[in-house]
Amino acid sequence: MTACRGLRADAARNRAAILAVARDVFAEQGLEVPLEVIAARAGVGIATLYRRFPTREKLVAAALMEKVAEYARAAEQALEVPDPWAGFAGFVQRICELQACDRGLGDLLSMTLSADEQIEQLRRTANDNISTLIERAKASGALRDDFAGADLLLLLIATGAVMQVTRADAPHAWRRFVALALDAFSSQGSPGLPEPPTTVQMTRAMVRLAAERGCGGRAGDQGA
Repeated sequence: MTACRGLRADAARNRAAILAVARDVFAEQGLEVPLEVIAARAGVGIATLYRRFPTREKLVAAALMEKVAEYARAAEQALEVPDPWAGFAGFVQRICELQACDRGLGDLLSMTLSADEQIEQLRRTANDNISTLIERAKASGALRDDFAGADLLLLLIATGAVMQVTRADAPHAWRRFVALALDAFSSQGSPGLPEPPTTVQMTRAMVRLAAERGCGGRAGDQGA
């Protein structure tokens, strides 16, 4: 009996270690990171990882469940904001903040994960609330009539690309991009935009991207 309890405890520790590392690694590098990297950081073999999580989808679902729940709560909370445009715009800004803090979540929000019903149910609930947010903002006259739910997905994809390119050199550049998008979504005037990234910051980001794609020298070679 003691041996069985010991095995169960080891299995539980291994699972917890894998999940903790997976959350960090997915947040840093996105969902395509090799699972061998996660196993190594967690101090387990790849076979142990697969015993706990037979597929990448299962690991992603377990690691990001709380983040997806936070995304769903953000949609629900946005409906509680009395002003329709403030609720809609606040939700857009909030999900982009979540995306900025977690590359894995950004990846997940732009794909489906049919292997996990709980995550997809959370997403369906969120999507229902988002549809209500959109229709409410349109009915108020604040959101342009031709706005479609798919436009939010396009924004997440585009914002993810902006974040990836500028993360090291202008980490808040995405805020201006989102503000520009909200200005385009609005049927009315909007407040001023956040400060734009500097020319130096954007040049560094472009040099870094070229280096990462094998089309230039190392980003550090360019100096400050």
